Amino acid sequence: MTTDRELHDHLIGRQGSRADLNTPVLVLDVDALDRNISAMAVLAANHGVALRPHAKTHKSVDIALRQKAAGAVGVCCAKIGEAEVLAEGGVTGILITSPVAAPAAIDRLAALAGTADGLMAVVDHPGVAERINAALAATERKLDVIIDIDPGIARTGVASAEAAVALAKAISASPNLQYRGVQYYCGSQQHIENYAERRSAIIERTAYLQRVIAALDEAGFAPAIVTGSGTGTHRIDLELGVFNELQAGSYVFMDKQYLDCDIADGSEPPFEVSLAVDSRVVSANHSGLVTIDAGYKSLSTDGGVAVVQRGAPETAFFAFMGDEHAALIAPEIGTQLQPGDPVSLTVPHCDPTVNLYDHYHVVTGDTLVDIWPVSARGRAR
Repeated sequence: MTTDRELHDHLIGRQGSRADLNTPVLVLDVDALDRNISAMAVLAANHGVALRPHAKTHKSVDIALRQKAAGAVGVCCAKIGEAEVLAEGGVTGILITSPVAAPAAIDRLAALAGTADGLMAVVDHPGVAERINAALAATERKLDVIIDIDPGIARTGVASAEAAVALAKAISASPNLQYRGVQYYCGSQQHIENYAERRSAIIERTAYLQRVIAALDEAGFAPAIVTGSGTGTHRIDLELGVFNELQAGSYVFMDKQYLDCDIADGSEPPFEVSLAVDSRVVSANHSGLVTIDAGYKSLSTDGGVAVVQRGAPETAFFAFMGDEHAALIAPEIGTQLQPGDPVSLTVPHCDPTVNLYDHYHVVTGDTLVDIWPVSARGRAR
């Protein structure tokens, strides 16, 4: 099997070498990436809020270390497998944001607690907290934990203020667990396209969070860390001032889902598109349609369809045509493009799209400058 490195290492540093990449390929503009990382770091610092960006977006040791160098206190990981990879790569301050409940996963968590500096994990059930405590006791290790609060989507998290207090009591009775605070991620509100509607929804959900925090405070469990937020609501959450830590992740790349949202209340977004899937025309036998080599296996399908970034008319309509192919449809596009012509696409949803690839092909302008592994690709358990 020919790997990305074997295909492309010889192109690194060659002027204009992006045009010679084998497609479909995941391309990362490192200059735009670094500007995005800096912009969010500065924004958080200016508000006196810690930044622990979500690494489930990029799954990359290289990017996580860049975020840490820019001031992030750590990163978030969705799964224990992601955390293991990033910790092995030297990333510290990892928070696992999904409950770790399976017996084998709890054993791995206990082991990781002995090697990962600053590791934290969420819990949302007293029984799971007890099992984690027992696994830690067997290894003579301790772990900082965060109570996950359900924002109303019934996915994970305690479902009431009373349940939060009960869980805090269970944690305090567990000698190998240290209660640090609460997590609250309003995922369904992140992509409300209208800013005023998104702000109204977040104000209502934040009021509920404040009631939970008040109940914890009254019971003697005031949270030191209140972590959550996302790319779509970071500006609103900073304004409301309840979170003291942001978990935004997609800002490093920006995808079509977030480009469709007004995330800056009518102002120019502070983040730019840094990620692309580069493809090529493979067939151009119809005047109003060309076929490219990026289909279902190259792009996520849960966030709509890709849009043209460059190489074809921006108004061209993208349509999936199977596992390996998609169509770009526009008047006379088949007379404008020829087989072999490159087309860059902005992805619909960055997180699952990244998980389809082994490597980032890192570019400055049109020159390939490095190849980074998608370090935690496929580490979903």
